[in-house]
Amino acid sequence: MNTYPLLDAIEYPAQLRELDRKQLPQLAEELRAFLVESVSHTGGHLSSNLGTVELSIALHYVFDTPNDRLVWDVGHQTYAHKILTGRRSGMDRLRGHGGISGFPKRSESPYDAFGVGHSSTSISAALGMALAARLKGEARRTVAVIGDGAMSGGQAFEALNNAGVADVDMLVILNDNDMSISRPVGAMNKYLARALSGSTFNAARRAGEKVLGVSPSLLEFANRVEEHVKGMLTPGTLFEELGFNYIGPIDGHDLDSLVSMLQNLKKLKGPQFLHVITQKGRGYKQAEADPILYHGVSKFQPEIGIEDNKSGGKTTYAQVFGQWLCDMAAADPRLIAITPAMGEGSGMMEFAERFPERYFDVGIAEQHAVTFAAGLACEGLHPVVAIYSTFLQRGYDQLLHDVALQNLPVVFALDRGGLVGADGPTHHGAFDLSYLTCIPNMVVMAPGNEEECRRMLSTAFHHEGPCAVRYPRGTGPCVPTQSTLEDIPVGKGEIRRRGKNVALLAFGSMLTPALQAAEALDATVANMRFVKPIDRELIIELAREHSLLISVEENVLIGGAGAEVARILEDINEGGSSARFVRMGLPDRFIDHGDQARLLAEVGLDKDGILRVAQTHQDK
Repeated sequence: MNTYPLLDAIEYPAQLRELDRKQLPQLAEELRAFLVESVSHTGGHLSSNLGTVELSIALHYVFDTPNDRLVWDVGHQTYAHKILTGRRSGMDRLRGHGGISGFPKRSESPYDAFGVGHSSTSISAALGMALAARLKGEARRTVAVIGDGAMSGGQAFEALNNAGVADVDMLVILNDNDMSISRPVGAMNKYLARALSGSTFNAARRAGEKVLGVSPSLLEFANRVEEHVKGMLTPGTLFEELGFNYIGPIDGHDLDSLVSMLQNLKKLKGPQFLHVITQKGRGYKQAEADPILYHGVSKFQPEIGIEDNKSGGKTTYAQVFGQWLCDMAAADPRLIAITPAMGEGSGMMEFAERFPERYFDVGIAEQHAVTFAAGLACEGLHPVVAIYSTFLQRGYDQLLHDVALQNLPVVFALDRGGLVGADGPTHHGAFDLSYLTCIPNMVVMAPGNEEECRRMLSTAFHHEGPCAVRYPRGTGPCVPTQSTLEDIPVGKGEIRRRGKNVALLAFGSMLTPALQAAEALDATVANMRFVKPIDRELIIELAREHSLLISVEENVLIGGAGAEVARILEDINEGGSSARFVRMGLPDRFIDHGDQARLLAEVGLDKDGILRVAQTHQDK
């Protein structure tokens, strides 16, 4: 028996568009079942993709993709889109080494009009594409599909503000899954959408204006009440004020209505805005009941769901941070915790429950998060911003001007430093050591284990200036953490192993492979701990006692920790030191997605890679 009779017959959207509309609900059922089966074998984002099945089908059914441009935001809701655009056979290697990406990727398919790993970019990109079509005289449509969480990002509203007056034909679809904005959805919202746009409401309003017209003061009061009520009860007021023709909200799982609506909107000129209500986890009861748990999943059995097995008893760096956050908050009432919509991933949920008045999730708004922290610091509080390395890039100007320039005591708990694995180049924390160390007043630390991470967080919190503690995704070498809140000396590294001839200068996560390689080399290993201020005295000592120094960091080589070591060695080499120096780090290219350990091995940042480099340069 063929489990997916319709889906099996569809390789590309052109075949989808040959179906009868009455067949689309069956296709949605097959596609949803295939998604659960596929993601259960590979892991990936599940809840959001189950919610966009009907929307993906309707968009490709109505629009002439890829000639019509389709821009998704955020990118992790595109699995159904990928399956319908020639990549179904590749889903068995989704996010795996050499397999298809978990996000839209222009080099992967012409149907991926724009690469999207971070949020809130779709409307800007779609506006550029729509304007290009007009300038080039090309008859094609442009659609941006933006999730409600992504609408909390400031760039989305910057783009809406521009698009509303740009005189281009484009459609923005708000995929509202009741996770971030417009929470009062359902029957009441549908009723309000019909009532406030229908003839009955407008006739009543005109009659009211005629009656109240005899009293200008009463008419003005009535107008104010009407606009106030509309602003509270309907989400369309803001978008209409920005120049869009707002329609909705409509049921994002009603395929017949979706198709009809999109066909009508396709004919309209100017900027259009369609508000669609969807359900995360739709059609898979476990994901419907807990869409956050099923947001990003590892492999699981579909008939059972996710089981309580977690990290096999190992403590993750995010958990170390979460426990430290609670302990330090209990000890110091000045601590304020801030996250740009990554509370769960950053390990902050216990803190949010215990200290709700000191926990602030500001949404996907990294720029605001940083300057918000700066404002708190100005008033004597000690904010801790928990943020992924790749997302702090979005608040870089605020970090530089609003925090560092004013030398404010803000702690940046920088999770996912280095290569993160399956999420790929948009999420790798490959650049933070470079972009942080060039900023005056910044202190930058990289722990080599869990206990060191805890102590560095305490050091950063007690420092009267901006600090970043940069730690990797997942688990460390399993060094038990203590319950104390002790500091470590700022700018001081330590010798972890004494050897001869070769000295390995390990930064952060590279301490473990450096120690492993040192056993075979009989090398010295320095746990550098601080990237800024770097331990100059320790570097000079190592250069005098060894013939070969090798720095190892999980960061791009350009501008990284090794570059600072090189600067110091250049100074002391003028004084007669003959030590040779080699830098190891990430190459000057974007690293693709795949297994975290395999990616590190491919770029030489593992035990064997360090051994090869050391032995090669010892022989010279």
